[in-house]
Amino acid sequence: MNQPNRQADPYPPIDPDHPDHLSEPTPPPHPYYQELEFRTHEEVPVRFAVRYGEDHRQPGRPGVVARRAVLGAGWPVLQYRLTASAHGDPHAYGLLEREVSAAIALERRYGQLKFGAVFARIVGFDLTAAEPFVLYRPPAGRPLTEWAGRLGADDQERITGQLSMAVRLMAEIDLVHRAVAPDTVRWDGARVRLCEPYAALRAGEAREPFGAAPWASPEQRAGAGAVDPRDDLWSVAALAYYLLSGRPDRGEGPPADLADYRRLAALGQSGLYSPRAAERPHPAELMRLLHVPDPLATGVGAADPLSRWRTEYDLQLARKRALRDGTGPGAEERRAADPADVDRDSPAPRAPRTFLGRIFGGGDEPPRAAAPSLPPDAVPDPPSRSRMCPHCLLPVAYDERLLVTIDAKGNRIPLDLSGERRPGHVADALRKAYHLCPHTADGDEEHELPVPYLTTGEPLSVALVGSSSVGKTHLLAAMLGEVELGGLEPYGLKCRPLNPEAHRAYLRERVQSLKEGRQLGRTGQQTFARFADGLLVSAGGATPRPVVFFDLAGEDLAQDGEVGRFLMGVDAFVFVLDPLRALRLPSLDPVREQSGLRRRDLGDEAFTTVLNRIPRQRGGLVAAPAALAVNKSDLVRFEPSVDRWLGRALPGRHDPAALRDESRDAYAFLAHHAGAAWLKPFDDCADCTLHFVAATGGQARGDRFPHGARPRRVLAPLLSLFAMCGLLPGAESGEGIAR
Repeated sequence: MNQPNRQADPYPPIDPDHPDHLSEPTPPPHPYYQELEFRTHEEVPVRFAVRYGEDHRQPGRPGVVARRAVLGAGWPVLQYRLTASAHGDPHAYGLLEREVSAAIALERRYGQLKFGAVFARIVGFDLTAAEPFVLYRPPAGRPLTEWAGRLGADDQERITGQLSMAVRLMAEIDLVHRAVAPDTVRWDGARVRLCEPYAALRAGEAREPFGAAPWASPEQRAGAGAVDPRDDLWSVAALAYYLLSGRPDRGEGPPADLADYRRLAALGQSGLYSPRAAERPHPAELMRLLHVPDPLATGVGAADPLSRWRTEYDLQLARKRALRDGTGPGAEERRAADPADVDRDSPAPRAPRTFLGRIFGGGDEPPRAAAPSLPPDAVPDPPSRSRMCPHCLLPVAYDERLLVTIDAKGNRIPLDLSGERRPGHVADALRKAYHLCPHTADGDEEHELPVPYLTTGEPLSVALVGSSSVGKTHLLAAMLGEVELGGLEPYGLKCRPLNPEAHRAYLRERVQSLKEGRQLGRTGQQTFARFADGLLVSAGGATPRPVVFFDLAGEDLAQDGEVGRFLMGVDAFVFVLDPLRALRLPSLDPVREQSGLRRRDLGDEAFTTVLNRIPRQRGGLVAAPAALAVNKSDLVRFEPSVDRWLGRALPGRHDPAALRDESRDAYAFLAHHAGAAWLKPFDDCADCTLHFVAATGGQARGDRFPHGARPRRVLAPLLSLFAMCGLLPGAESGEGIAR
């Protein structure tokens, strides 16, 4: 950090050492005072005596009221609070949460630097309070609307230059302010100050309509295209014209009389007044045009502590690639010991992946010598169509004599369709019917499969893995809730229930309960592994493929017992990681204490047990594709690498580059803040992506989520697995990660 850029801070960060900080609850010193508990931008909990002023409604901020407050013996702050009456509007809460994320990102990056004074300075926040709020330092200066016609040429140029620098600083951390206007920008005679980032969005996200002419760009007002830092430069250009001419322009393109103002000629020639962001200069280019020094050109800011771990991620990918390709250390010795590898370098085609190959050989079957040709009359009949039962791992051939329906009490009632001559009725009956598994042994629990599992495309089984209370059940319910809302359709996927009645029951008991903000009960231990729900997923009119999801209790997964034997045949895994158990972050300690969870350096017991049980391919890697989901990421949402992903929606198309970047960031984050054992799924699986997700978006109080359940990016692990398994249109089979 360059020391010359620092200055004495008149408002040093609030922390527990502040003399007015109340470490323990105490009686208020005055009847007008109350106590206010919140977290600083570094997420340090503090408590102060507080005296409030009157509430004022805030235009353009739904459900938010503002009031002045005094902390301790005389520390003035400005509070923006989401009223209880707005709790029914999840959009209003999301806007406040997004504002806090942007304010914290700016404070952590620029708060201790001289030029950071151009931004609103956050004091603290509490997004879990009954009425969530954020605190800022009171603004200095007066709005530009009060300076109209009173500023000299030098001040006008300084304002334009400082605004350009502010846009440049925000763009560096992928933020776009979107609310730069004469009434939101203040000037104190020396520097500008932007208002609170209540409208900020991440660069690259879809534009949301916001603002009015002439201050907001035409694209921003229309909500067209993707957010771009040059959206803010339109606002800077409009303010430059306003300050010089004394009046606003119409806001559709270059002002009609722009040529009359020589001091704006260079800005006009640069394309700054173009209605299209792509035709405007970038913030750094505008600063050079205005002869404004770029504070970021000197490398101001702390070194990225995750950079070494991002490099480590690249090295680990290369290591796994070498093991998979048979070129890693010890490859020659393994080939000498394995006769199947003798002709490994020959161009012979590899056989498709089979179930037995997964069990005994891992991935693909090795090339085999051609079988001797048989005379035509000796060619055997083709084998009957069969599928492996995902429960007992034995083949099941479709047999109409084993069809049943299941009544409300769970009784299995034989289904005889031999007398039905109407094809439509037969198809409808089979859609809801089950097929008994013929391999139930004495003492085993009788089980069955939905008929479409045996009569449609190649099945895909997905198991969620993790210890008890990591949030597997909530994550699966959030995933299937997003699927039910059409979350997979932008990717070219259509979904139907594998069994309509079972799917309706799952939606009613799990998904709807979560949507209503209720905490789901823990998954009970089982004596037999049954899948929780299933879908028929199709792409582009292709034959639908059954996708079934297993959600077992953490205790069952952590024990190497019979209930987990189905894991040997699972096609794909979602390993669910709990930050409370994994991360060495002090900000999580209060939540750990409240929930009774402890951090573990040895990783997740369920991860280890499952990975030790499932088959390996050559090189010792697990063949089945996997995704490592950092669940409850909302607990660490303000960490830069987490906020970069959790703060933005999923892209509307498969993007391998973004998938790799998120995996790289998540790997680096876990490697830096957790023990190496927590990355075991990535280390052991040939193909494994990493994701930041949040199944609920907040902590439960009692049995409810006080501000509702707000899933974040929960479909990312599923889309990655679909890409690796060849189910996602536009993604080649195995394209879960860059190889």
